[in-house]
Amino acid sequence: MIAAAFRIAAALQAPRDRTRARALQLLALFAPAISAASSDPRAILVWQPVARIARQMFPAEFAELDAAADGAFPFSQERLQAAHAQWTTDWLGWERTHDAEYKLKAAVVEQEIAISGGSSVLRARLDAVEQEKLELYQRRYAEYVRVAKALQALAR
Repeated sequence: MIAAAFRIAAALQAPRDRTRARALQLLALFAPAISAASSDPRAILVWQPVARIARQMFPAEFAELDAAADGAFPFSQERLQAAHAQWTTDWLGWERTHDAEYKLKAAVVEQEIAISGGSSVLRARLDAVEQEKLELYQRRYAEYVRVAKALQALAR
């Protein structure tokens, strides 16, 4: 009778042990995603669809992970909002650096123009610097907007 009770208890425990083992595997699978997202918010856009699929395939395991993480694993709403804030902060820093870098490039060419007495070649070079500044800004801004909108959509 006691042996039967132990077999029943073991049989009831087995699915929970398998769920725990898969939850640990999922934790290990998404550890690089969490790390990557902390240094580059764009990583969330790569990993979130994978997490959504895994969540659909293993709902019990994700329920355990969510409970342990006190939020949606691997990316809680707070993490998604923090990623958007980090992305915006990084953009503003890049924008300031970009502006300062191209102001310096333009000032150097303007000084060369003044020394040369108004060389048309140097004026063309100044125009090229301004065009390069604008093109790089536009490409980077388009990426900023695309990622920011995607992160906002995930955070809803």
